[in-house]
Amino acid sequence: MRHVFAFLLVAMVAGCAQTTDWDYDKTAQFALFKTYAFAPTAKLPDSSAAYQVNGLMDKRLRDAISSEMSKQGFSLTDPTNADVLVNYHVNVDKKVTQDTINTTYAAHWNYWGWGVQSQTTTHEYEVGTVVIDIVNNGTQQLVWRGVKEGRLKKKQTPEARTETVNQTVAEILANFPPKAKL
Repeated sequence: MRHVFAFLLVAMVAGCAQTTDWDYDKTAQFALFKTYAFAPTAKLPDSSAAYQVNGLMDKRLRDAISSEMSKQGFSLTDPTNADVLVNYHVNVDKKVTQDTINTTYAAHWNYWGWGVQSQTTTHEYEVGTVVIDIVNNGTQQLVWRGVKEGRLKKKQTPEARTETVNQTVAEILANFPPKAKL
């Protein structure tokens, strides 16, 4: 069942209330970083409540990250020689909203007089979060983190999923490496 949610992740930028956030170590010398590798993926136990990315989504994410890192001038290498390691993970949370609407306000011909009727509807939806971490391979310290969150859209084609992942990763990595303030 968890793997079904991987396909839902890709549409998170299509929904409302999307947010992208970055944080980084101001002391890190980003100009010295030229090569990267993907960090080894941790295998979570099947009983874990944490979300695991399936093979299709993993390939889409890796391809999108590689493309964006290449645009920034980084070269992919093996983990032992890389300046930085790229790690990423995905989370899918269920959210619930309730809306109450006053549907009528009219006189009732009974003892109580005027009355208000209301209708409450409950909506369940899913919010996906993609986190990309950049770790200094020499110090093993996190130097940059980018996060994007958004409401998931269901029933997309593989092409639409790939495009959404590409756009999401591009938005996350838009501030990596951080631009120097003049």
